[in-house]
Amino acid sequence: MSNYYDFNSDNNSELSHYPIFSEGPASSPNPDKKPSKRNRNKKKTLAKRIGSLTLSAVLFGSVAAGSFQAVNHIYAANSPAAAASASAGSTSDTKAGLLKTTAVSGGSGSNTGSLDVSDIAAAAMPSIVSITNKSVQEVQNYFSQFGYGGYPQTQETESQGSGIIIGKNDTELLIVTNNHVVENADTLSACFIDNNVLEAKVKGTDADNDLAVIAVPLDSISDETMSAIAVANIGDSDSLKVGEQVVAIGNALGYGQSVTTGIASAVNRTLSGSSSEAGTDDSNAATYIQTDAAINPGNSGGALLNMNGEVIGINSAKLASTEVEGMGYAIPMSRASDIIENLMNKTTREKVAEGEQGSLGIKGADVTSEAEEIYGLPKGVYISDVTQGSAAEKAGITPGSVLTKFDGESVTAISQLQNLLQYYKAGETVEVTLQVPGQNNSYEEKTVSITLGSSADTQNSQESNAPSPAGNNFR
Repeated sequence: MSNYYDFNSDNNSELSHYPIFSEGPASSPNPDKKPSKRNRNKKKTLAKRIGSLTLSAVLFGSVAAGSFQAVNHIYAANSPAAAASASAGSTSDTKAGLLKTTAVSGGSGSNTGSLDVSDIAAAAMPSIVSITNKSVQEVQNYFSQFGYGGYPQTQETESQGSGIIIGKNDTELLIVTNNHVVENADTLSACFIDNNVLEAKVKGTDADNDLAVIAVPLDSISDETMSAIAVANIGDSDSLKVGEQVVAIGNALGYGQSVTTGIASAVNRTLSGSSSEAGTDDSNAATYIQTDAAINPGNSGGALLNMNGEVIGINSAKLASTEVEGMGYAIPMSRASDIIENLMNKTTREKVAEGEQGSLGIKGADVTSEAEEIYGLPKGVYISDVTQGSAAEKAGITPGSVLTKFDGESVTAISQLQNLLQYYKAGETVEVTLQVPGQNNSYEEKTVSITLGSSADTQNSQESNAPSPAGNNFR
């Protein structure tokens, strides 16, 4: 039978509830009998053990609780949720800072931003316009095509492209695009983000670099449209790295503004014919940004942007090929910026009535790449004949020369020269740059001032074949 002792009181008549199993025969407790020395030692030892166990439990519990709280704190600070929250806050701040800028700038020099494509599109769309080119061209009718006579007929053609708002002056809003987008245009129109369509005029072109600037009079733009549009933010294309993500925006197929995305497949890409090759020994060769972002007809003149929402290139669908996919090209802003600035400062011209147009009075042909290679001819318009009494003859221009610039604009084809003359009246004086034959089959540059004659008296014409310096024909 168990004996019960109260360790919390000196009164042994009160029973405790802590059981101790005794050894030997059971006996009834005698309240008058004092406990033996052995029993007193047992009680002291037991009390010490219980006290030690209680203290250990308290200390262990405190340490465990502290460790648990520390682990929870560390995990919370480094958990994916906390990291995502911190990242989201940082991204939000970045977006707010970057999207505030709409004016032309030199770029941040960093193309590794983290804007979402939708944010880039929303920020850039107000600075992108759709351009429509309408022209009247002469076409052969059905009967003349098969040798039955008949007269040529005129037909209105329409083409679409894109443009980027790059600034304004006191009277005009200025838009950059590709030269081939506005080439041979009788009328040009620009459609803004609010779908307002306004007439535009050619301010300047550079056929060699396929660049042009057009202008929309400010007094024709409503306050609503002016508040909806923005000037593009220009970036640094030289800092673009291969593999960085890019975004292309333009009027693809004339359906309206659309967005495509991809990476920068190559930088400083030089093109040879329809193929491309990296690197060149010719420091004057034009270079392009290659991207796998879709660039289709209608995208020409639109923007290629980095992930900071900055324009780093001007897309050109003309350089694309139907034989491959994922190879689009853009003119880098580092090469285009100086050309654009020069074109922005030109005088905006309108087409002159046909009877009032000026004339040079020459016959010529395009200098082909074969002629350049074989005969060493400069790129331009080869002058095969000069009309007697014409403006060209009076200015001292002689056959065999190659016309390379007209009024400061590069000329590479006689059709381009004819298009330029549509904007100049008879009697105007302009500067013409020539490459004149010298000794040892070399050419020397010469600039002459020429007062344009009347197109009614003399007519610039194109020959399918022009004589070479050796007396042969070339294309």
